[in-house]
Amino acid sequence: MRNILIVLFTFACTVIAAQNVENIAKEVKEEGIALYHSEMASWYGTDIFRENYDKMDNVGGYFSYVDKTVPKCIFFSKNNKVIATISFPANFNPKDAKKDFNEREFTATENDYFNIRQKALTRVQNDTIFKNYKNASLNLIPVIKNNIKKVYIVTGPSIANIVIFGNDYLITFNDKNDIQNVEKMHQGMIVQKIKDDDGESSGGAHTHILENWQTITPTDICTLMLYQRFTNWGNYSVVSKKYISLWDNKSNSLTIMKSEDYDKIAKKEEEKNK
Repeated sequence: MRNILIVLFTFACTVIAAQNVENIAKEVKEEGIALYHSEMASWYGTDIFRENYDKMDNVGGYFSYVDKTVPKCIFFSKNNKVIATISFPANFNPKDAKKDFNEREFTATENDYFNIRQKALTRVQNDTIFKNYKNASLNLIPVIKNNIKKVYIVTGPSIANIVIFGNDYLITFNDKNDIQNVEKMHQGMIVQKIKDDDGESSGGAHTHILENWQTITPTDICTLMLYQRFTNWGNYSVVSKKYISLWDNKSNSLTIMKSEDYDKIAKKEEEKNK
């Protein structure tokens, strides 16, 4: 009887552990896709805005967010009025974007995005935790979901044929839009070529060592999705002492495994191929 209980307990623990890893993968993927939608709106939104707006001295800044299911890029003036709203369809085709250049006030939701974005920007400009590098810039991505408010800061390259992972940060806020926490998501900056010198590159990998970020991060997924049309990467891996994260670039699917489970599978495959 005791042995049966031990087996049942072990099985239950295994099932719970598997469910926990699946939940982690689901949450990270959803957050990563949300960041991707926001950044895509910003990428195309800034191009459309510059083509259609000629009073650049009046511009105070911009931010993007997903309004229910519609990605929007909002531009505001130096006196904090909305001066452009650019909305995108699911395919992000700039030709199908809806452009509204009527000046208006922020909605209540947009006001929250604006406030946390501005507070994050002030923190970035004054806190030495944030690092700036040549040929790169820090981009702010505000996210509000289930009343949880945060701003991701990612590093984007300004030169061709590279993808940047790392040098990314997360700022979290309370319900009064005050900053609660600031943290790094990677130990440093990781620069990888889109294509090698011979013109080929099938994928890539990097490691995570920060205790709070042992799996692939939402910012990693955002970056992979943004650049997948420029690369021919089939997959990408993130390795840490706790987890192995496997991202399929073609299907945008994520698998996360405990490192110990991955090692067992690898060992079995090695023995099988002897």
